Amino acid sequence: MTRPAARFELKADQTVHGGQRLTDHLLTGILCLDADFRIVYLNPACENLLELSASRCIGQLITDVCTLAVDEQALASDLTRTLGSGQPYTRREALLRVGLRDKAVDYSVSLLPAITADEATILLLEIQPIDRLLRISREESQIQQHQVARQLVRSVAHEVKNPLGGIRGATQLLVRQLKKLEQSHLLQYTDIVLAEVDRLRSLADTMLGSHTPPRLDPVNIHEPLERVRALILSEHPQLRIDRDYDLSLPELTGDRDQLIQVILNICRNAVQAMTEQTSPGAPRLYLRTRVQRLYTIHGRMHRQVLRVDIEDNGPGIPTDFIESIFYPMVTGRAHGVGLGLAIAQDIIHRHEGLIECQSEPGQTLFSLILPWRDTAASPC
Repeated sequence: MTRPAARFELKADQTVHGGQRLTDHLLTGILCLDADFRIVYLNPACENLLELSASRCIGQLITDVCTLAVDEQALASDLTRTLGSGQPYTRREALLRVGLRDKAVDYSVSLLPAITADEATILLLEIQPIDRLLRISREESQIQQHQVARQLVRSVAHEVKNPLGGIRGATQLLVRQLKKLEQSHLLQYTDIVLAEVDRLRSLADTMLGSHTPPRLDPVNIHEPLERVRALILSEHPQLRIDRDYDLSLPELTGDRDQLIQVILNICRNAVQAMTEQTSPGAPRLYLRTRVQRLYTIHGRMHRQVLRVDIEDNGPGIPTDFIESIFYPMVTGRAHGVGLGLAIAQDIIHRHEGLIECQSEPGQTLFSLILPWRDTAASPC
């Protein structure tokens, strides 16, 4: 026997309060604007996004609270378009400037239909943060590029090493014959050949990288940082290195020597960029350690990770070059070989972490993200 469907009747105030409860629990930022683009309502998700409370935002012009980083008039233009035509509009991967920060978002503008003729026009602005999605996408792309580049470089290194052995052996035989023939004045040329062969072999070994997994021991991350700081200051006594350490951080499980190599490679690159090119101020290096919570690495969510920031005030990395800085043999320096960052990335990957880079003129930031292996992680 089929039971009759239950009937539900909501009063007007129940509908309003029920709708507000719904928007209050959405993860998408919801803003309601009047015809003058003043904020009349925003949900808690939007408060978090704008980093402002509802009491401070209500009555404010939306353009006084946030704008687009690329074009400050674009948001107002999108609102005007929808207000005039009544058609919804969506903008993808926009940079929303909130205070001094830019946040990647998707947003949609639509017109709420009026129930009665006396009701005011309401614009609905839905904002979806996509910073985390873009970061995960960049990370996956970086991992794939790293694997392809490493495989290519290893293949080239193997092909280079094979003839080098023959060249070195033949040169050594030539040295013996020259000595027998008492042609010692020609040995200077064979010495050059042997030295260059050895240099190429060493470069090929560096390109091949180490097949030995990291030796995992408890490491206080500040020990490698202080070791590198002492090395850099011994080479550049005039350099200013500021520190901002969180001394409450627990020990990390990792290879101390390899972590020193990673930090040293990045710091030396920063110092060379500041000293070899024109910088806006006196060269300065900034080392910082922090805990970052709920971070996704290689598709797994970690409750907390270690973040090591290495920041310099150099000329910055060109925008069209920053995507390829981790490729082997790619360098922006006249005398560089382009292996420092590739090696650093390989070591951090072996520690199940990642390296992030942000750069603009006057500020370049490399961040090492390393998980604590004793913290639980779950699939993203």
